[in-house]
Formats: sequence, structure tokens, C-alpha cells
Amino acid sequence: METSSITPVRALSTEFLMEMRCELTIQIIGDTPNGHRRIYHITGGTVKGPKIRGDVLPGGSDSFLLRLDGTGLLDVRVTVKTDDDALIYVNYWGILHHTPILEGRLMAGETVRWDEYYFRTAPFFETASEKYDYLNHTMAIGVGEADFAGVSYSVYRVL
Repeated sequence: METSSITPVRALSTEFLMEMRCELTIQIIGDTPNGHRRIYHITGGTVKGPKIRGDVLPGGSDSFLLRLDGTGLLDVRVTVKTDDDALIYVNYWGILHHTPILEGRLMAGETVRWDEYYFRTAPFFETASEKYDYLNHTMAIGVGEADFAGVSYSVYRVL
């Protein structure tokens, strides 16, 4: 079956939601039967977007698993406090795939451009705030970039 003649019925489009920055500290669990496990503790951060501004509160974490094939699996839980005092729980899974050379550069504190590796997340939001209720039924995708001190995401709402 030739796939080049297939045209999608519906196009996918997105709108920019926010830039999210999380500052991190690392706890290395080590090599486990499932892969190399690290816990990244979130110590703070910021959220900035057209409809939302605020802080990433300390206390969240990423239970990160580096598989043998070099693919990292993210499992993140974090709370955002907006500038108008709303609380938003953010839960996301993701994939970080790069080479051992890039991993070494990141761990050494070197800046590695986001387009040198594959780092994508799928955030889900939960809030009691009426103002931010639209996030409760939003599917989002984030494009990540890591450095030694933390991670940054450009987050988009899938329309």
C-alpha cells in the first residue's frame, strides 16, 4: 500500500500557552532493573504566557528513567501558583532522547541546543480556578530544553 497518496482528513494546529522553567537538583538512584533512575527535585521556576503568569512552586519532582537504548522517560508532578494566586497542578510524561555524548555535555554543565536532541512532553492540568478552567480540558505538548540547572519548555495547546 502506497502511503504517499494518503491525505489527512483533519489538520493539527496549536496555540502557544506558556514558557515554563523548572529549576532542579538531582538525586541519583543509580542502575536499577528498569534502567538508570534519577529523581530531579523541583526547587522553583516560572511560567509566562499570554494568559498566565506565575511561579513553579518548590516540592515537585521528575522520576526520570534512562533506558538502555538512551531514551529517557519523564514522569513529572509540579504545582504552579499564578500571579493572581490560583493553584494549578501539572502532571506530564515525556521523552528525552539524545546520545551519550550529549548526555555528558549536559551533565558537565554545557549548554546543548534544544534542536540537538528530542525532548517532548505531554502536560495535563488540573485546577479549581474558574479563570484557568480551560486548562482542565486542554491537551498540550511541550518542547523541552535542558541545562545543568534545570529545564525549560515551550508549551502549546492542541486545538
